[in-house]
Amino acid sequence: MTENREAPTREGVEAAARRIAGWVTRTPLLPFEWRGRRLWAKAECLQQGGAFKLRGATNRLLQLTDAEKRHGVVAFSSGNHARGVAIAARRLGIAATIVMPSDAPVVKREATAAEGAAIVLYDRMNEDRIAIAGRISQETGAIVVPSFDDVDIVEGQGTVGIEIGEQLGREPPLVVVPCGGGGLSSGIALALPGSRVVPVEPAAWDDMARSLERGEIVPVGADAPPTRLDALQTPVVSPYTFGVLHARGVRGLAVSDVEAFAAMRFAFDSLRLVVEPGGAAALAAVLADKVADVPEGSVVVLSGGNVDPGFYASVLNGSAA
Repeated sequence: MTENREAPTREGVEAAARRIAGWVTRTPLLPFEWRGRRLWAKAECLQQGGAFKLRGATNRLLQLTDAEKRHGVVAFSSGNHARGVAIAARRLGIAATIVMPSDAPVVKREATAAEGAAIVLYDRMNEDRIAIAGRISQETGAIVVPSFDDVDIVEGQGTVGIEIGEQLGREPPLVVVPCGGGGLSSGIALALPGSRVVPVEPAAWDDMARSLERGEIVPVGADAPPTRLDALQTPVVSPYTFGVLHARGVRGLAVSDVEAFAAMRFAFDSLRLVVEPGGAAALAAVLADKVADVPEGSVVVLSGGNVDPGFYASVLNGSAA
């Protein structure tokens, strides 16, 4: 495994891009029109496993030693990171245990189990997923693979930004990114230092935005309401991800469930893409005119497409709640 490092770097993102080449899909960059401007959608919803998470998981697991692989890995996730770790582990012959909230979408839970991972359910409101994963690690020797609080994970997610730059042939003026723990947005910020990066979170779960505004990490409030943007429900961000975005002077935004639903319909109508609520957060912010100054050639990341078919149908017909 690579040596522990204090912070993710652009060089690390570039190394991750070389390391995971051939293990992940180079997802398309699709044009669409908005208010007379041509923008681009980075379709990570078409990534293997249905989300960008395979990138960080693959980068992390490829660097495990043979001894570490024999002990297996344990991760905690509501679904997308879970499936990414499960896919990477299966390919490398590593046993994987995933700690998932009991209210995680069934489609995500079943897809993760189908990859061969063992599922341990917990109560999101009353139990600590990190503590559960830590206990499993102590009992079995499994390596904990966090969803964003890890240098190799952040650098792996940043390969989305490397691809954007290569596909456009330049750094875009703006990249709007869904944000949970901040692994994707901070990784892209490292990969594209000349681009303005705007992370977008669910309303009342916008701890990254509030942390960046205050200059220190602020957790989600205990009274935060439920949200359909489950992929972005992280109670507190990482010093790694916060540090990168704070150093860049980044400011975040938040969107409602209703705004995310509208973006999901737009993605289907205009791009013929299936996008989950959390994966549509960045597009929702643009469509709702919450992002100030969206220049021609800006990029919107569609980070995931793992959504229950019945619920997705209700979004498309306007009856979702």
